[in-house]
Amino acid sequence: MNLLILGLNHTTAPLSLREKLAFGPEELESSINMIRAMFGAPACGGIKEVAILSTCNRTEIYCAAEEPSAAFRSLQDFLVQSKHVSLTELEEQLYFLVQDDAIRHAFRVASGLDSMVLGETQIVGQMKKAVKTASHAGGLGLFLNQLFQKTYAVAKEVRSSTEIGAHSISLAAAAVRVANRIFGSLSESNILFIGAGEMIELCAAHFGAQNPQKVTVANRTVARAQALADQVGANAVSLAELPEILHNYDVVVSCTASTLPILGLGMVQSAVKKRRYRPIFMVDLAVPRDIEQEVSSLDEVYVYTVDDLGKVVQSGMEGRKAAVALAEELIAKRVEEFKNWFSSRESVPQILLLQKRADDLRMMELEKAKKALHKGESVENVLETMSKGLMKKYIHDPLTVMRNTQSLSEEDYEKVLDLLQRFYHYHGR
Repeated sequence: MNLLILGLNHTTAPLSLREKLAFGPEELESSINMIRAMFGAPACGGIKEVAILSTCNRTEIYCAAEEPSAAFRSLQDFLVQSKHVSLTELEEQLYFLVQDDAIRHAFRVASGLDSMVLGETQIVGQMKKAVKTASHAGGLGLFLNQLFQKTYAVAKEVRSSTEIGAHSISLAAAAVRVANRIFGSLSESNILFIGAGEMIELCAAHFGAQNPQKVTVANRTVARAQALADQVGANAVSLAELPEILHNYDVVVSCTASTLPILGLGMVQSAVKKRRYRPIFMVDLAVPRDIEQEVSSLDEVYVYTVDDLGKVVQSGMEGRKAAVALAEELIAKRVEEFKNWFSSRESVPQILLLQKRADDLRMMELEKAKKALHKGESVENVLETMSKGLMKKYIHDPLTVMRNTQSLSEEDYEKVLDLLQRFYHYHGR
């Protein structure tokens, strides 16, 4: 069995491709079931365990599979068919990681080393949600379960023993920084948040600290909007009201799970006219995007995507090189530990076969001993005969191997001899 990861992220693929390959919450379980059903046979990769991590910065499929090369082709075909993209679009953007590289990548992702915001902690929560969904779908087994549990532990250790998250600038903080550049101060600005998830909640906290004049939360479910609005002292509205109220806001921050744009070009053009062409700052943190791409062509609208904000957050990277080096060193050690565990699990079938073989030999000699006792032979003679029989049977296979070493090369002969010597704790020649 092998651990595999097929995916792309903000460093390998542009937003335009990442949004095509994003998996919505409603797709995850069915996709996991489909991959296991379609590619469980060895010829298709022998994929037995599956989890999918899909965020604004990455889409990654984690697997335990028998045949890495076949699994790669199967997963690649699955993305082409299910996401309606061409193989040409994917080939140069995807990464395929096997065993050690897959383990290291999982540890780095959870530790925030592979994030747009170095050291960010939100990714661990996103990974835990992905694992919970995979577990509910029946996609987790021994290997992925162990990988993710170890991954959480490594992420916790990296953050507690290094300064990887020190002085980092979150996407929310970066959005506030850009807004201040545009408006000078947000104290007289009206801010609209579209969505009510964790990212919007984080943004609401950062923008709220700027003491804006008015804050509104819009969501498909008004009750969820109201719950967040109550926390930040805002108003709550439904998405259906956006065309009538959009022009009232100077800053718009959107992050929903919608598969289609929330704010189209026509709606924004209308809002700009009603504002008499005063500027609007729009932050689109969703993947797929909530704001139609054409909106960025309007002179009065400043649209920032996750990738645009990512360039802002890179400013603190230089001062944290030492923390990154320390984190990488720690992860390297934990990868070796996990490899040892994995290797021990791989030898379990052989160990079980060896135990069965020994038990079969034991039962053969035991049956002979019982028959001898039944015939009236002395216990002492029976035990002596049984012990010699066990001894002969247990050393028969190793002796056969040694007698057949003539066909081996000198190097292989030395390996066999060394293994037998270690097996029997014998160090003489």
